[in-house]
Amino acid sequence: MAIATFPDRENRTARITQMPRTSNVNWVEVAACGSLIAGGLLLLSGQKRAGLVLAASGTALAMLEHEDTLRGWWDALPGYVDRAQYMFEQVQDVVDNLAEKGESLRQALSREPRTTIPA
Repeated sequence: MAIATFPDRENRTARITQMPRTSNVNWVEVAACGSLIAGGLLLLSGQKRAGLVLAASGTALAMLEHEDTLRGWWDALPGYVDRAQYMFEQVQDVVDNLAEKGESLRQALSREPRTTIPA
């Protein structure tokens, strides 16, 4: 009584004897993923400098694959900086306005009350 049956060498089909062909491996993606994972693990283990270096190199490798996207971001960056600067100027104006109103309120509250009721 046999537990498993194995095909004879003569009866094997070509499908069984051939190794499956793999597609080409994108080594840049493998290196980018490995660098990012290793950098993250180093950061979690407390080795900040080495973790940041590996994470930065992994990010740079990942950006090599997406050059068009990176170029688009680079071209759009001045618009984002201008928008952020405009928003910060608005926030600064609001804070200055609040500071002025707060100061005038403090001055009004610090005056001695005048009593007009005759004694």
